[in-house]
Amino acid sequence: MTGRVTICDNALEAVAGIADGATVLVGGFGSAGQPVALVEALLEGGTSELTVVSNNAGGGDHGLAALIRDGRVRKVVCSYPRQPDSWHFDAAWRTGAIELELVPQGTLAERIRATGAGIGAFFTPTGFGTPLAEGKETRVIDGRGYVLALTGLACVSRVYTDLAVFLIQPEGIVVRDLFGVDFGTLATLVEVSLVDGTRAAAS
Repeated sequence: MTGRVTICDNALEAVAGIADGATVLVGGFGSAGQPVALVEALLEGGTSELTVVSNNAGGGDHGLAALIRDGRVRKVVCSYPRQPDSWHFDAAWRTGAIELELVPQGTLAERIRATGAGIGAFFTPTGFGTPLAEGKETRVIDGRGYVLALTGLACVSRVYTDLAVFLIQPEGIVVRDLFGVDFGTLATLVEVSLVDGTRAAAS
């Protein structure tokens, strides 16, 4: 421990607090920007029954695709599940081994942003009148159809970035660990309110 920063010796230690059945947000666009080392640490640590919120459903044989290949993912929430090398997701989907919640990309991005802002749901015109709206609340506002998108405030509990570890809690976003940046600097880089949890975490 150095000051208010928790330094982990390896990726496995960094994800040790993620339990079976957790929901995790995996960043990146396809394989670009995906935190592969952290995702594969979940694989090594044996974490299972995960719900993964991501832009896609993994590709190739590493990262998120490896988690799916080994049956560690129960559900994927994403906007682009299939690509030329998404064979592990394809196989799991065809056999009913994995659940998919398909969300339009803009709606997915707004669900993540709205969650961080403490918003429980919002109406969007995207998907209205399509199969994506089936079973969801709809409303016509000023002559235009909308679908209610639930953000799920407890959906994502922990987010890893190259700057910090964020805990998503009912009182807001709590910064748990910082990597090479102080809390004040980090707070100026994001558009939502942050709670400094690093002081309480330091010992």
